[in-house]
Amino acid sequence: MKIKYDLIKKDGNARLGKLHTNHGTFDTPMFMPVGTLANVKTLVPEELKEMNSGIILANTYHLWLRPGEDIVAKAGGLHKFMNYDGPILTDSGGFQVFSLAKNKKKDITEDGVHFKSHIDGQKLFLTPEKSIEIQNKLDSDIAMSFDECPPASASYDYLKKSLERTLRWAKRGKDAFNNPNQSLFGIVQGGPIEDLRKYSAEETVKMDFDGYSIGGVANDGESKDDMYKAIDYSVPYLPEDKPRYLMGVGEPIDILEGVERGVDMFDCVLPTRIARHGNVFTGEGRMNLKNAKFKEDFTPIEDTCDCYTCKHYTKAYLRHLIVAGEQLAGRLLSIHNIRFLIKETEEIREAIKEDRFKEYKEEFISKYKE
Repeated sequence: MKIKYDLIKKDGNARLGKLHTNHGTFDTPMFMPVGTLANVKTLVPEELKEMNSGIILANTYHLWLRPGEDIVAKAGGLHKFMNYDGPILTDSGGFQVFSLAKNKKKDITEDGVHFKSHIDGQKLFLTPEKSIEIQNKLDSDIAMSFDECPPASASYDYLKKSLERTLRWAKRGKDAFNNPNQSLFGIVQGGPIEDLRKYSAEETVKMDFDGYSIGGVANDGESKDDMYKAIDYSVPYLPEDKPRYLMGVGEPIDILEGVERGVDMFDCVLPTRIARHGNVFTGEGRMNLKNAKFKEDFTPIEDTCDCYTCKHYTKAYLRHLIVAGEQLAGRLLSIHNIRFLIKETEEIREAIKEDRFKEYKEEFISKYKE
């Protein structure tokens, strides 16, 4: 079946909803842990369920290169291959491909993008049709259109030409789409420019996708102001009865800002990436557990946290693992960080339900130091 979104309640522009998929229903707003190579780094599916993860993301580009979409298809699709029976979204591979394309003018063509594999330097070519073909074979619940990801600093002329190409690619991808059990999202581009975002959103919506994403906000160098403008200029033109996904965003305050503007879904590698460097989210901001002051701190990361790590381990022990270079450190910190963001979205949903989202946001921000 195709996904179905139910809008349950609004508090201002903040939306409380449910998204129904072939592999279960989850509540929105929701943060999606990123499982780039068909696993959320160091974690197993049972742990993700224990954290109340509603949906995870896997990466088309990386799975195309290793192990290959045909092997995943032979395994029975992504869910069976990675033994995960919850909802999965696959991105298009566009973000990775555009970062690997060296000469933007030469390598980005109307047909697709030329680039070299990050693994062995092999020359590769990815088109909208190929991205969709790979995702159809991966058999995720939600697939993404192949789009160009220009930086916010690009000129108006470049952003306009880029989004027009993205619209043409979106149509080509939709025409090539061939998996009746999978849903396809369109992606809105246009940098932080109001008229470009409006045009991109309106034209993408005309193609009638199953959901809509706001892209181009998590490339290198975008300011917070540019990100919020991109959301503000996109959301008013997206349908109320379909899900909205802000791509690549996972800072706790950015999630709040996105929800306030009407966004339903978020993803980011941030919680596992900072965990591998000894950092954790707390209600008062990020904490670096490598700091010597935690050497004899026998309390959990947060007393109020219900994650496995906080229930069983102290900051002193976690610091010891980090300093000793033990892989368990990154695993335990990842559990806490992912649960922190999922718990934040749980609290957001409760606040929307009780018409107090604005108060929740203000209280969260007053305590959180970025």
